[in-house]
Amino acid sequence: MNPRTEHPIAVHRRRERPHADERALSAAVRRGGAKRVVAGSYVRTREWNALRPIDRHLVRVLEVADRARGPLVLMLHAAAAVHGMDRIGSWPDTVDVRVARTTGGRSSGAVRRYALGFDFVELMQWRGHLVTTPAQTALDLAAVSVFRDGVVAADQALWARRDGGALTDKAHLLELMDKNWRRGYKRVPAVVSFSTHLSDSVRESEGRVLIDRLGFPRPILQKEFVLPNGRKARPDYYFEDFDHGAEFDGLGKYFDPDILAGRSPEQALLEEKDRADALRRMLAALSRWRTPAHENPALLYDILIADGLPSRYPRPRPGAR
Repeated sequence: MNPRTEHPIAVHRRRERPHADERALSAAVRRGGAKRVVAGSYVRTREWNALRPIDRHLVRVLEVADRARGPLVLMLHAAAAVHGMDRIGSWPDTVDVRVARTTGGRSSGAVRRYALGFDFVELMQWRGHLVTTPAQTALDLAAVSVFRDGVVAADQALWARRDGGALTDKAHLLELMDKNWRRGYKRVPAVVSFSTHLSDSVRESEGRVLIDRLGFPRPILQKEFVLPNGRKARPDYYFEDFDHGAEFDGLGKYFDPDILAGRSPEQALLEEKDRADALRRMLAALSRWRTPAHENPALLYDILIADGLPSRYPRPRPGAR
């Protein structure tokens, strides 16, 4: 997959409409029909709200890059948006830029500057600017993030079933890490070691981290089963010693038009139920959960324990993360 270079929605720029009625534009923002992305750049609120958070951040990155007076070096979340590496939680309102050490890390407006220099940093060309490569971006995010978010970033870079293929591989992550890695050094090797090319979503990556932290056995990922109707099923996690499958049941499969592929949400729900029932009949146990079990890991612990999967740890306190 090549870095993303195009806007996902139309952007209206004040500099391209010098005679636009400022009062009408301000009124549209006040009424909620328009939204300011960065100073002088506006989008229709309805179109903005329909975007995924990663795509909203890409719009910010593109607008900042197009307005820059000179070449930028994009990093961290800005680079992740360019490469299509998703995350859990909100995206920043500012665009992450790497600058020379002597410049200073002061930030202003829509840009956040990191005075880290450019030694041993892997970069690539992007629309007249530079951006950290997917491997560099994953390591940078691992260095500044909690373990979960670092794993999500690395898994996103390694994801084998991404349209267009994986952005990098673990061998390259290890090579780049070993060259000269200092910042966040203890956490980065742990993230790279734990990362995998098999997690198909950020929630699957998060679930894998939680399963490990809750003391459950490490699962096999995406193990394939052939159902009685001939269709194939790949549960997110499979605990082989216990013949126990487990899945994060995201809502996207019921509402995302790309995933629905012309089906109604009701059809998708029934098909998923039939699939889960067939898989449950093939296995000793099948556990399924939704987002609240990630927000309160005690719920995930209870689900897996109730379904017969043992843990080496006691139940966490409710609300503990």
